[in-house]
Amino acid sequence: MHVDLSDPLLYRDSDPEPVWTRLRAEHPVYRNRRANGECFWAVMTHGLCTDMLTDPCLFSSENGMRLDSDPQVLAAAAGRMLNITDPPRHDKIRKVVSAAFTPRMVNRLETSMRATAARAIDDALAAGECEFTRVAQQLPVSVICDMLGVAPADRDFMVERTRFAWSSTARDEAEEARKVRVHTEILVHFQELAEERRRVPRDDLMSALVHGEVDGAPLTVQEILYNCDALVSGGNETTRHATVGGLLALIDNPDQWYRLRNEPGLMPTAIQEIVRHTSPVMHALRTATEDTELGGARIRAGDHVVAWLPSANRDEKVFDDPERFDIGRDPNRHLGFIQGNHYCIGSSLARLELTVMFEELLRRVEVAELTGQVRRLRSNLLWGFDSLPVKFVPRT
Repeated sequence: MHVDLSDPLLYRDSDPEPVWTRLRAEHPVYRNRRANGECFWAVMTHGLCTDMLTDPCLFSSENGMRLDSDPQVLAAAAGRMLNITDPPRHDKIRKVVSAAFTPRMVNRLETSMRATAARAIDDALAAGECEFTRVAQQLPVSVICDMLGVAPADRDFMVERTRFAWSSTARDEAEEARKVRVHTEILVHFQELAEERRRVPRDDLMSALVHGEVDGAPLTVQEILYNCDALVSGGNETTRHATVGGLLALIDNPDQWYRLRNEPGLMPTAIQEIVRHTSPVMHALRTATEDTELGGARIRAGDHVVAWLPSANRDEKVFDDPERFDIGRDPNRHLGFIQGNHYCIGSSLARLELTVMFEELLRRVEVAELTGQVRRLRSNLLWGFDSLPVKFVPRT
């Protein structure tokens, strides 16, 4: 079979799951030829994805971690941005970022999370009907802004710009140019915040980045901005789409909605199942550092090798009845947070955000009903949603 997994229309206009199922069976390491003639290896099974993601010596991140990255940006950011840095420097930058996740910060974040989620849901209930993608975006943006130290007055600025900057694949050069302008506005805002925290540090992530050191030297302005950028894109868009997809899964499976309400102790496994089922990040790219073999495919040094994560998370050899949404699924060895040294640094925070949002939904909402067409994103990176119109019926 021939299919271009990098075609964003595949995910907006059709169901890709039968394609993934067939590739797992017939071509577990699939030579994907793109419309422009470029090729990459798509890794479709859980075991093979795990093998490549946990071998940073053989499969490097420093030539990018996603398809369609700007080569000039990659050249500038490699070795500086956490996402596209290999060990040992990766581990040292990760240590600086991790230092900001203090118990005091996490406690503060959880308090503000619950207030933000409750307010967003109450507003949706008052309106009768809502666009849930906009409800779901409020919590992750609020959390990442709170972590970085962005002032409350600037949150709306960040919400709108991050939504557009990472929303979908640009349709034309004009839209791409607008995305670049919006992205630049975000980075300028972070640069101003970094300068402020350099003068007056606080208990936030920006202060940790500004005053952190790697090999005895402070992070450069470029390194600070690159890592803020990675944290915003990773912490905002993925959690938002998992929230939207999680609600849709519960709407499509009302027995699971009522089961979760009646058995609140299942929330931890429900959140893991939401991450597996929604798999918001579709792919993770690596570059082979030497000739090798993977799943019977002969890979050459310099080839791009791409873990196709939603396919891995539906691997029949790992997950019993993988198409079924089961909030009690245990064990659940999904790759939604990647694997290896690039395991999502904010995974525990993402699970907490999802927990808070769904606890508040179950506390306030009797049932959620679709009121219009569900629209998927036009993207080959985010398996997400452009629209989920719903009506919430309040609990009495």
